[in-house]
Amino acid sequence: MKSLVTWLILLSATTSFAATPDERIAEMERALSPLVTIRGEPSSVTSLVQRMEQLKVPAVSIVVMTDGKIEWARAYGYADKEAGVKATPDTLFQAGSISKPVAALAALKLVEDGALNLDADVNGKLKSWRLPDNEFTTAHKVTLRQILNHTAGLTVWGFPGYERSGKVPSVVDVLDGKGNTEAIRVWKTPGGSWRYSGGGYTVMQLMLSDVTGRAFPDLMDALVLKPLGMNDSTYQQPLPESWQSRAASGYMSSGAKVPGSWHIYPEMAAAGLWTTASDLAKFLLEVQRSRAGKGRILSAKMTNAMLTPGMNNHGLGPVISPDGKRFGHGGADAGFQADATAFLDGGTGVVIMTNSDNGGRLAQELEFTLARIYGWAGMQPVEKSVVKLSPAALQRFAGTYKFPDGRGVIEIRAGDGVLVLSAAGQPDVQILPESDTKFFDRDSGFPVEFVADGDSMTAVVRGIARAVRQ
Repeated sequence: MKSLVTWLILLSATTSFAATPDERIAEMERALSPLVTIRGEPSSVTSLVQRMEQLKVPAVSIVVMTDGKIEWARAYGYADKEAGVKATPDTLFQAGSISKPVAALAALKLVEDGALNLDADVNGKLKSWRLPDNEFTTAHKVTLRQILNHTAGLTVWGFPGYERSGKVPSVVDVLDGKGNTEAIRVWKTPGGSWRYSGGGYTVMQLMLSDVTGRAFPDLMDALVLKPLGMNDSTYQQPLPESWQSRAASGYMSSGAKVPGSWHIYPEMAAAGLWTTASDLAKFLLEVQRSRAGKGRILSAKMTNAMLTPGMNNHGLGPVISPDGKRFGHGGADAGFQADATAFLDGGTGVVIMTNSDNGGRLAQELEFTLARIYGWAGMQPVEKSVVKLSPAALQRFAGTYKFPDGRGVIEIRAGDGVLVLSAAGQPDVQILPESDTKFFDRDSGFPVEFVADGDSMTAVVRGIARAVRQ
């Protein structure tokens, strides 16, 4: 009996190498991998449908690539719950910040064509608007390279978009702070540090249009989307009426529909791409081919520059995994979250798109699940250990914490053996202790560390964002 059990275990561990796509899909649907496992605790098995219900994610679209081609594409749930419209692999989703690496491909194409220079002052190419100089640009100017890898020292990390029923500002108005975000300006010495900036990509959007004399959506069609056969993708904002019947509606974390179904993003390069999971897979496959010298847009040399990690593992558009083996990007617009990742070698990758503010969590779990099924290295749940802290030890961290860079405030209160983190518009998060001062999110694993300095207490969230107790 023991030998039979051992044989069955070995068989199950090796089925990923012999399974058909349908068998792999069935396994994915049956049991999702968690993002975090707790040492000593059993892991529960949750189906894809159950997890979508738990997270209030109406629809998810998934594409897996193997051997340099799309192996399969599936969609689950509803593009619009209220109308009863089911999602299909052809359903359009907003890509959020995945818009950035796709736009970067066009910028780097113009660099190779000689129309742009990666390391020249961007004001040398901007015609319809100029980035104001200040004390930070006296010795160091903002360059395209810095914009692409988020080291330009520019403000505005992200954009909330605009309701379809309201007025939408021009790109120049956005840059000058006349929309719903602050003006995009240099606030740190260019090249000296890293800070994610959708504002920088909006500067780049205008620069590309100024250099070519073409509207940004038309330029992207000509340089990237059409050459790659991404015929179900557009940067047009607002979304043309002829495309709207195929578009998913976005849903907030509460499960309620985004007013008007989706937002409009004049910040197209940063957040404005409408696309399908299959079209994003074509983008990933193109980057893989280009790295091998077989691309249709960039040379191998430029592609390798694109994929070279700089500060915070960011390349010239894509994000590079810490082990240096994968590239990709995540994305979040109002009511939409997505993730795309691919291995630099081997023609393998996955794209997951959702129409929910909770969809990023589901996307990560699906990636870990598919990694387990396919045997992909470097993508597995994090194992954590939990220590027991007294109520008094937990209470010393309670309070209101404010981020000095304008990201808002968080509330932290003591619970039963845990801390509870609250932020406006977000569901409460339980963070568990792994030491006297280090905690982690039970669901996603993101770290929160508390640093005391006299009477002051600072919460360091995800290792980079520092909030000070008020």
